[in-house]
Amino acid sequence: MSEEILALALGYPYPLPDASFVVDGAHVTAMTAGNAGELRDGRIPVLAVGSNQSPEQIVRKFSHMDCPPIPAERCIVHDFDSVYSAHVTGYGSIASCLHPSPGTQVTLFVNWLHDDHMERMHETELGNENYCYASLEGIRIETELGATLDKVFFYCSNAGAFTPDADPVPLTEIPAENRQWEALNQVDIQTELQVMTAPDQHFEEFILASANDPETRNRRKAFMRERAIPFAHPGLGVLRR
Repeated sequence: MSEEILALALGYPYPLPDASFVVDGAHVTAMTAGNAGELRDGRIPVLAVGSNQSPEQIVRKFSHMDCPPIPAERCIVHDFDSVYSAHVTGYGSIASCLHPSPGTQVTLFVNWLHDDHMERMHETELGNENYCYASLEGIRIETELGATLDKVFFYCSNAGAFTPDADPVPLTEIPAENRQWEALNQVDIQTELQVMTAPDQHFEEFILASANDPETRNRRKAFMRERAIPFAHPGLGVLRR
């Protein structure tokens, strides 16, 4: 059981494909130029910044539900990056958040969600008050299959970007050009947090405590929030907390 917890905590953001895809139950297929228009039709473009880019995570969240397929379209987002949020999840990971980064082009995914998907996605993202659901306008996104977006919806970190050494920290696994700050993987960022908050604790015990002990997790979240930069953009509109 401990091995499963560690794998889930330290595997974030989970395997990310190099092309657009569709999740239908537990099956993953390609999203292509031929089916993109139909798959986008009537859907809500929700920008995936961390693990919601991974087929593995989408399957974990939705495979038990009888709902339409979920298309995830790879895209370039201008002037933003995916960085670590100033919170620890209930499963022990330090999750990601969107953060302004002028000049950066980060590769993310747009999840084209049906109304039937939204309550489940809200449940997984809003339940611990780590994020709010928001719109973001006045931006530039170019998708792999030919769409251009100036508005999307996304889950915005309530805590802001974690800044252990004054700057936000991008995720190594998420590709970007002209990145402004040094990127770290999950083990590296967790190690930094451990050194700052529990230097005498064994690393695996540190991770398991975050996942298993809400009081410990909340103390660490409070520590991180004291070292955070809030998300600020003129096009932000908070829709649901």
